[in-house]
Amino acid sequence: MSARLLYVMDPMCSWCWGFAPVAAALIAQAAEAGVPTRLVVGGLRSASSALDVATRRYILEHWQAVAEATGQPFRFDDALPDGFVYDTEPACRALVAARELDAERAWSLLALIQAGFYEQGLDVTRPPQLVDLAEQAGFDRAQFAEALIRSETRSATAADFSWVQDLGIAGFPTLLAERNGQLALLTNGYQPLTSLQPLLGRWLQQAACA
Repeated sequence: MSARLLYVMDPMCSWCWGFAPVAAALIAQAAEAGVPTRLVVGGLRSASSALDVATRRYILEHWQAVAEATGQPFRFDDALPDGFVYDTEPACRALVAARELDAERAWSLLALIQAGFYEQGLDVTRPPQLVDLAEQAGFDRAQFAEALIRSETRSATAADFSWVQDLGIAGFPTLLAERNGQLALLTNGYQPLTSLQPLLGRWLQQAACA
């Protein structure tokens, strides 16, 4: 019997930032039962032009709603400055590079990217910034910088995006439970830990008996 969780998310998705403490608790719960979690990047936004005023206002209102619903901290002052291109592919690709180099350490990089973007206002669309954060997470700077631009990493990132689209996942965060190749949906969208912890507990118990 093989079992694992699949955490489908985007590091620049505000609801994923809101869900971060819940995800961490659920991943730890699964790990205690001997079930690993694989990080899958979804590709929230692909953009080539800077945000316009209306889109920026809409996103910040969305962030405010997430902050109120989840209690996660956001930095609103100077957020999404003029000229900012909201392209999540580089940050997603950084997580894929980290996953290939050291899957366990990739979770540390995820936390740094999310906190850097939402709490500190860092531009995590820029490769040099991502390399800095990877170094903070414990990766070798030169090795990570090379992995970030490798064609295989770009292909693996695109493969994650395609897998998510082919599965019909329309929103993040999404948490899937996989047992012997069969997928079960634990959540599509934010839910509090009190709702998901017993749900995951029942699935883990069934997996252990299978």
